[in-house]
Amino acid sequence: MATPPIAVTADAEELGFDASRLHRINRHFDSYVAEGKIPGYLVSVAREGEVVHVATGGYRDVARQLPVEADTLFRIYSMTKPITSVVLMTFFEEGRFKLSDPVEWYIPAFKDARVYAGGTPTSYTTVPAVEPVRIWHLLTHTAGLTYGFNYVHPCDAIYRNEGLEWGAKHGISLEEACDLWARLPLRFQPGSAWNYSVATDVCGRLCEIFGGASLPEVFAERILKPLGMHETSFVCEGDDLDRLADLYLATPSGGIVQAGPMAEWAKRPATAPSGGGGLISSAADYHRFTTMLLRGGSLNGVRILSPRTLDFMAANHLPGGVDLAEAEVDGFSESPYNGVGFGLGFAVTLNPLASKMFASAGDFYWGGMASTAFYVDPTEQLTVQFFTQVVPSSTYPIREELRQLVFQAITE
Repeated sequence: MATPPIAVTADAEELGFDASRLHRINRHFDSYVAEGKIPGYLVSVAREGEVVHVATGGYRDVARQLPVEADTLFRIYSMTKPITSVVLMTFFEEGRFKLSDPVEWYIPAFKDARVYAGGTPTSYTTVPAVEPVRIWHLLTHTAGLTYGFNYVHPCDAIYRNEGLEWGAKHGISLEEACDLWARLPLRFQPGSAWNYSVATDVCGRLCEIFGGASLPEVFAERILKPLGMHETSFVCEGDDLDRLADLYLATPSGGIVQAGPMAEWAKRPATAPSGGGGLISSAADYHRFTTMLLRGGSLNGVRILSPRTLDFMAANHLPGGVDLAEAEVDGFSESPYNGVGFGLGFAVTLNPLASKMFASAGDFYWGGMASTAFYVDPTEQLTVQFFTQVVPSSTYPIREELRQLVFQAITE
């Protein structure tokens, strides 16, 4: 069963927009395409769950001149993380765990974790963790784990030396990947700082343990089938391959090149399905997910989470209530960190004035490595999505520009 393509469902003017100003979105990103910065794009803007604007431009496959269409499929990479976090919290609501539970209770390899203390990636010293890695540390990226692609700290290089640059290496299971990550040194003491990491992949393993099934099966049962997200999966196969946008790498000259073997990863089943970045999805499917978040955890009579749980997830859980500018340690940034906190699965705007970003206090968001992005704004009743396929996501300030272009079109 296919999800119908994303489409306008309500009049923009009736929902408080200037329709002509919304078309500035098209013109802005059409210029990105014309300048060869991105291959193509899809934007959707919705208010109160109703889609008021859909913009597409450019190509899903530049070489074959195939346009981006409303039903194009995209690698959403880290936009998988909020889905994994929601799935894990459905088990929390059933009383299956407490956020303060040590991860070692469920993944024994995390027992006696050690923290990097000095040295090189091949010869280093460690000290014992002063407290265990806890589940809330995973959900907030405060566990001390890292990513091999960060290229900032010796721990990042240690991951690469183990073949873990992009998360779990092909050929091992998610269980084996978690056991390997647990044996590597932590970047810092658990709960003491923020570092973008494979922590959400470990959350995916917890979903497997609590669900008694593989991550794709747990996702299907807990969120994809209930929400009617029929085009979201961990692999793109068969007839869907023609709808999958190709993947591109940004070049130093400001252009793009086809990503080569990296583009093929989405076309083969992963031996370790990635809760941190493994999903392929469509704009229509992800709109269903973000609408569920906007509506307090339910969509069309199907409740995924309690409104109280979702409010709790969208609060700032960083230690001491600080923002990311104070808590982060590696400089990883795709949008401003000042005035931005982090909840249980997504960034949270605390102070729009401090962030110098057009936003509402209390909105929450995240994005993916191929420059995809979304945000949910409960104050303005907005859900906004942007899709393209350009790595890395820090190449252009798309997330900030998208917010500006949407907010300037709101008239009431």
